[in-house]
Amino acid sequence: MITMRGSRPLYCHSGGGGVCSGGAPAPSLFSPSPNHTARRTQCLSVSTAVPEVSDQPSALPLSLRRRLILLRHAASRLSDRLTKDLTMPISCIFHTDHDRPLSKAGRNDAISISNKLQQMGWIPELILSSDAARTKETLQIMQENAQGFSEAEVYFMPSFYPIAAMDGQTAEHLQKAICEYSRDEILTVMCMGHNRGWEEAASIFSGAVVELKTCNAALLESKGKSWEEAFAQAGLGGWRLHEVVTP
Repeated sequence: MITMRGSRPLYCHSGGGGVCSGGAPAPSLFSPSPNHTARRTQCLSVSTAVPEVSDQPSALPLSLRRRLILLRHAASRLSDRLTKDLTMPISCIFHTDHDRPLSKAGRNDAISISNKLQQMGWIPELILSSDAARTKETLQIMQENAQGFSEAEVYFMPSFYPIAAMDGQTAEHLQKAICEYSRDEILTVMCMGHNRGWEEAASIFSGAVVELKTCNAALLESKGKSWEEAFAQAGLGGWRLHEVVTP
């Protein structure tokens, strides 16, 4: 668990041997620390359920409802170095892209999306976020603007940045991360990351064609006494797509 300081969690950087800001080791994604209990993840299975897209309130009991927010980061601006040096090695482009900050429009969108999610009552208790600069900045603005987001447990996941560029791998990767880092009493989880992976994962989970532009959030629901059970019961295509929220 994250160490709390006042009403705010200490950020943990995980997956790359990082540490919490208080100095404690942070758990890695697939090699948990001794203080972190790994959870057994069910394999993804294909569901024949018809995807449902609805803005009506869920009829599921609150104790069984599992809510998943897949949020793409807000719009960023291109690095001056990236646009000027077209001969830059691929490794340098990777790191330069990773460090791009938000644009002015992106910062405004982050404020807007946090207001909308808070008004709708979709406030996560656990946030798993890419460690890219534009994703972390999106989260920071949301936390500053909406108190509910500042009270969530937060883990920065280095694996979320590269996995989003790998075809067909993001959905299973997110499932494993959620089942490892969440607990049964946590009912709402938000995963923050990048396209094309986030758009692909939302489509795979819901069975619908989901488009996620910058700072768009897909709101998904399933049921289960645990996150493992929710994923096992929904399988592929069985998550209820409640809505796609835009700034």
